[in-house]
Amino acid sequence: MANPYEVTPPPAPRRRGSKLPGFLVLVLVAAAIYGASQWLGKDGDQTDAKPSATASASSSAAASKDPGNPESSSDTSSTWAVGDCGGPDPDNPPDGYRPRKCSASGATFKAIDIKDASILPGAIQCPPGTDLMIQVSMTYGSAKSGGIPTNTVCGRNLSGDHPGDAGAGGGQLVQGDCVTDQAREVPCASGGSGAYKVLGLVKTKAECPSGTTEPMQLTMAVGRPYDVICAKG
Repeated sequence: MANPYEVTPPPAPRRRGSKLPGFLVLVLVAAAIYGASQWLGKDGDQTDAKPSATASASSSAAASKDPGNPESSSDTSSTWAVGDCGGPDPDNPPDGYRPRKCSASGATFKAIDIKDASILPGAIQCPPGTDLMIQVSMTYGSAKSGGIPTNTVCGRNLSGDHPGDAGAGGGQLVQGDCVTDQAREVPCASGGSGAYKVLGLVKTKAECPSGTTEPMQLTMAVGRPYDVICAKG
């Protein structure tokens, strides 16, 4: 039986919804977004390096930012053309190269041909008379070695010294050069009686020209366009 003297307490007043928690959430989210953007921006400034070209006789020399070429005002080592001149890069010894005016005192060679780059040894064959081959690579950031090969400059010395001429004993092996019985190139003038004259560079011995007395079968090399030196003793 209900107590007639029991008084039912009045209902508790309803709390009005507070907007403070939602406001705090928005502030925290905005702060997080701003902080992340600042961090990413700083990191991007450190890692967003522009590519630069390097020119070297090996894979460890970089080209200068000042090409010294009248037709260019920035690093254009990756856009060499036949007739361009170049020389050693003092900032990247011993085998770094940079474009130079042909009339400049530092110019030592002229480009006689430009070949596409290749990662295969021996695949690039410059024309006869090439004294040096310079690989041009694209690198990123401050790296001065490695990089992505873009092309190869076939250069001829501006001086009278031309080791790449047939018989001179340098450069790539060409018809008219001389080799030892171990297929090592030597100057024809000083090779002695043990030197052999190169009559041709072919894939098989059957392709050697008449007059060949010493067809030299070479070990296989990926990319090389010949496997046999047709020589005459």
